[in-house]
Amino acid sequence: MSRREAAPAPGFDRRPLAAVLAANTVSIAGSSLTLIGVPWFVLQTTGSAGRAGIVAFCATLPVVIAAVVVGPVIDRLGRRRVSIASDLVCAVAVAAVPLLHFAGVLEFWMLCVLMALSGLVHTPGLTARSVLVPDLAERAGTTMPRAASLLDAVSRGARMLGAALAGVLIAFLGAETVLLLDAATFAVSAALIAAGVRGVRAAEPQRLAPVSVKRYRTELREGYAFLVRTRLLLGITVMVMITNGIDQGWSAVLLPVHARENLGGPTDLGLLTAVFGGCALLGALLYGAFGDRFPRRVVFAVAFLICGAPRYVVGALVDGTVPLAVTMAAGGLAAGVLNPILTTVIFEWVPAELRSRVSGVTMAGVEMTMPLGGLAAGLLVDRAGLGHAMLAFGGIYLLATLSPLVFPAWRDMERVPERHRAGGTSDEIAGAAPAAGVSSPGPSRPSPAPAGPTPRP
Repeated sequence: MSRREAAPAPGFDRRPLAAVLAANTVSIAGSSLTLIGVPWFVLQTTGSAGRAGIVAFCATLPVVIAAVVVGPVIDRLGRRRVSIASDLVCAVAVAAVPLLHFAGVLEFWMLCVLMALSGLVHTPGLTARSVLVPDLAERAGTTMPRAASLLDAVSRGARMLGAALAGVLIAFLGAETVLLLDAATFAVSAALIAAGVRGVRAAEPQRLAPVSVKRYRTELREGYAFLVRTRLLLGITVMVMITNGIDQGWSAVLLPVHARENLGGPTDLGLLTAVFGGCALLGALLYGAFGDRFPRRVVFAVAFLICGAPRYVVGALVDGTVPLAVTMAAGGLAAGVLNPILTTVIFEWVPAELRSRVSGVTMAGVEMTMPLGGLAAGLLVDRAGLGHAMLAFGGIYLLATLSPLVFPAWRDMERVPERHRAGGTSDEIAGAAPAAGVSSPGPSRPSPAPAGPTPRP
């Protein structure tokens, strides 16, 4: 398990970790602008919840495709290069939406294509930065749990800031201007990684066997095989896969439509998202300070129950912004503990040489339902109404979040494999976990992260 953190020795270097945290802060704040700006732009220009769902589908399907194959690519090209290239392409794709709209030539299919391109290249950048965290934490002289909590805290804070700004900016400047600001944040993120992660060995291309289709399939298969053999990681992936899909429906369709029809418009939408993000930031900080005193599985299960289904029920049955804001505040506080727990568990169980491949596989798994979540939410609102759609999504969420309390594999959250702790090989470590998978029906940015917990192992 984690050791108690000591003050860093003179040889430690915190600058690369600070650069990654700063880049994530800027990028996620900008992505929060898009998280609110794109659905609002679609609702304003088309008036259709179904079309908002289609755009969400187009933005998230390529995320899954990229995550399926991205691990070996990141290792060969280098995590620093992939992160920079990802941000620059996203900047161009996002900026093209308002520029084409201002020129009067933007068609709906063009919007779908640009959002698909952004989703396709955004996942490799996120994965490249996330798999650097263990090496950068060691370089900075801090523990993995504290680094994971700090990473999630700045992400939550950036999401809160971006969401609050988005609501105000959309109301005063329009959704198009908000998208231009997001494009600028991608460019800043690329510059931070280019300058701050230079010379870090873990960020450079790995010396692997020559590229071939056979070798690529072998490396990709190693990531999938490790996940399937490790019951805990498989259970986490399945559970979060379901909750991420539901959260995508909430953030891309249900909450924007609710804000437009029943609340105060984009300002209330930004406020609610910011409240959730701010309380999640507090939750992440509290877990970083005190979390190692409590059993992970219990904390994780209770937090997921609080942050999931209640907001759907309150949104469907209770009028007004205040009750939903209170519910989302409690849910955000609980959601803040989820990613630090998951990040720590994942990196405790996965050996260093498999991190990119296993992270790519788990990213693909947890995001697999996100395209369907947004699409299903839009179609369900058009056919059954907003209230029924919220209750249906909330019921599925509740069932999914019960799995840590039901399935025995989740008890492994409380331990680190002995062979991993002793520095065994990847084959030995994979063999340390039982071979059966979790037969759970169980369960997040992003592309921009939904206005829910959206843990990403």
